[in-house]
Amino acid sequence: MTASQLFGRLFQALLTLLAVSFLVYILIGLMPGDPIDLMAAGNPHMTPEDAARLRALYGLDQPLLTRYGRWLFSALSGDLGYSRLYNLPVLEVIGPRAAHTLLLLGAALFLTVALALPMGVHAARFPGGRADRFINIFCLAGISMPHFWLGLLLICLFAVTLGWLPAAATLSEGTLTHQIQSLILPVVTLAVSGLAVYVRHLRAAMLDALRADHIRTARAKGCAESRVVWGHAFRNALPPAVTIFMLDLGTLIGGAITVETIFGFPGMGKLMFDAIMGNDYNLALTGFLMLTFFVLAANFAADAIYALLDPRVSYAEKK
Repeated sequence: MTASQLFGRLFQALLTLLAVSFLVYILIGLMPGDPIDLMAAGNPHMTPEDAARLRALYGLDQPLLTRYGRWLFSALSGDLGYSRLYNLPVLEVIGPRAAHTLLLLGAALFLTVALALPMGVHAARFPGGRADRFINIFCLAGISMPHFWLGLLLICLFAVTLGWLPAAATLSEGTLTHQIQSLILPVVTLAVSGLAVYVRHLRAAMLDALRADHIRTARAKGCAESRVVWGHAFRNALPPAVTIFMLDLGTLIGGAITVETIFGFPGMGKLMFDAIMGNDYNLALTGFLMLTFFVLAANFAADAIYALLDPRVSYAEKK
């Protein structure tokens, strides 16, 4: 990737972040009520004059575009403001929650890849077989089942009926064993739908790779089947599969928001849900921008990894 292309990608990322910040700020601002209304609802002694003074103090009496411009100017200078719900700087609130979300996403992605690779390769090696039919049924069920429904089913089975695992995910209470057990249900819930998608894509890529001419030539020369499958076919099927893995991280993040809300997981998804419901502009905006940046970074990494896995891919400018 040339310097001009890199600069172009960075410029596109900045424009995307700017557009996301504008849309999120406008949508939150159009919600009924504002933080002062919530304060007045919780304090019956607050008079309308007090509410008006507070709106003027925090600039909530200004037009929405003017307030967005003030926020953008402060954000560009490094001041993301304070969280109204937590009465702390936004970065101090988001930092630990972002680490928890990365832990959840990393564990779910590791489990997904660890299971998708052998399942997809085995299904492609024996198409139409018993294992292939079972894997296809599993993939169909995984794609069709929403995160929230699967999470509720797992809670009812393993937490309520069997009592094997805790229903709520906690990372700051109990022993290390209890914390690991509390992660199992959220990780499995988040990994199942992604696993179904990845297995289907890897199976299709492996089927195309196994039908290639050089695979028949390798088998005709007497190469071991394991070398043919993993050394030749899998290597050719890996680039498109890795691209799907990286580009699907946005869907994984969206699922994490739902899963964290269901299990009460102290991550970015639950934090952003509370921020939106509480009209916490600074916290919600910063959270959405961080998630958008993560998705953009994953897309950029997909291009780089694709070029590394397949030397035929080049992003150099054609003369």
